[in-house]
Amino acid sequence: MAKRKQYPLRIDPQVWDAIERWAVDDMRSANGQVEWILREALRRAGRLPSRPGKDLKGGE
Repeated sequence: MAKRKQYPLRIDPQVWDAIERWAVDDMRSANGQVEWILREALRRAGRLPSRPGKDLKGGE
């Protein structure tokens, strides 16, 4: 598995509660849910790398 970047996240408690509830519904961890939400937003915006190992700026 690829190494994960750690990042402290400051987030509104109500937003975090909603993410946790959504994560339970989708049988994911809250962190997994945040990553899924971010990836989905990147995909919709056309900014998700098209292949594994390619960074978000388009380089290697």
